[in-house]
Amino acid sequence: MHISEGVLSAPVLISGAALAAAGTAIGLKRLDYDRIAQVGVLSSAFFVASLIHVNVGPASVHLILNGIVGLLLGWSAVPAILVALTLQAIFFQYGGITVLGINTLIMALPALACHYLFRGLLWRRPSVAATASFACGFLAVFLSALLLGSALYFTEKEFMAVAALAVGANLPVMVVEGVITIFCIAFLKKVDPGLLPGKRPAENRQAPPAPDREEVADAS
Repeated sequence: MHISEGVLSAPVLISGAALAAAGTAIGLKRLDYDRIAQVGVLSSAFFVASLIHVNVGPASVHLILNGIVGLLLGWSAVPAILVALTLQAIFFQYGGITVLGINTLIMALPALACHYLFRGLLWRRPSVAATASFACGFLAVFLSALLLGSALYFTEKEFMAVAALAVGANLPVMVVEGVITIFCIAFLKKVDPGLLPGKRPAENRQAPPAPDREEVADAS
């Protein structure tokens, strides 16, 4: 899913860099500093997942996890993904420095879209929450593949076959990421529901402890 240097045209690179910079500025402005640790953990998960490549036909694909990152972080997903991509470019030569902007946009824009599309469905009945979780993981990768194809197409229309290959090769990844997202959301609901976005139903919130009888007697 990384676009290498020397492939895209200057207008595409400049547009991607400008939009990624704007998204990063908004993400940093909205970042709750109490959640910096959470942003760091998710950025690390994105970093590690993207390092494991699997050959699918003539292409090489890998997990992205931008769906779960976007769902949990919202706008903060943009700087989180940018940091991970920067480290990958520096240490492993994945992508490159000049394409950081467009690569960030390709992965962060679908993450942000999935945050707003699915955050309100996580607290519905289990079947709805599971469907929304799967759709979040699936759609994030699908949209990223479409954006990658669009970047190639707007650089050179002859890249259309390569763009179609990128989308087709990532179909198994879309399914896998959908399943991973289901398990991640279900796990977080059990161990730390406060990490999930959206408004929790009143019946699922922990009720305050009842006052001790002796304390009530003393107060009276």
